[in-house]
Amino acid sequence: MKNLPRILMILSALLLVFVFFFPIWSITLYAPQYPGGVTMYIWINKITGDTPGTLQNINILNHYVGMKMIEPDSIPELKYFQFIIGGMGLIAMALAWVNRKPFYLAWAIFFVILGALGIYDFYLWEYDYGHNLSPDAPIKVPGMTYQPPLFGKKTLLNFVAYSYPYWGSLFFGLSVISGFLAYLFYKKRKK
Repeated sequence: MKNLPRILMILSALLLVFVFFFPIWSITLYAPQYPGGVTMYIWINKITGDTPGTLQNINILNHYVGMKMIEPDSIPELKYFQFIIGGMGLIAMALAWVNRKPFYLAWAIFFVILGALGIYDFYLWEYDYGHNLSPDAPIKVPGMTYQPPLFGKKTLLNFVAYSYPYWGSLFFGLSVISGFLAYLFYKKRKK
């Protein structure tokens, strides 16, 4: 099927639309006072929780150990990340129209690099929040830091934190895979 690469690139673009409707990451905290857990969801343009008061509760807990407040409006990535994703979707649509094999591969590789940079930026964000603690914190444990795990599980005092990609990340991954498949299924046209 000669149009399969184009269809796959259009699919790559369409999959990115779902990233606007699902969180890309979740961090859940369990503790004796939160046996059911408290979950914070990170979207491409906002931070929410499993209840309307989740972010406020997490900020109260963070205050006791000296962590900065999580203020979504002060996180620049939440302002521009949505435009990067939208731009990558538009580029995918343009590449489907151009239909050139090297462009498909370049798009997919560039998207993988953007994803890796995004994960690294998230790690730095977590590191900053978990290590740069206020000296005036009510609770001080010498040598203790409160950086949640990037992936997986970590015990922080009486809390157990779980951090994993969420549904939005799945759509990122499927979009990249679809871009690579467009490259792989491309067949040179006979003259």
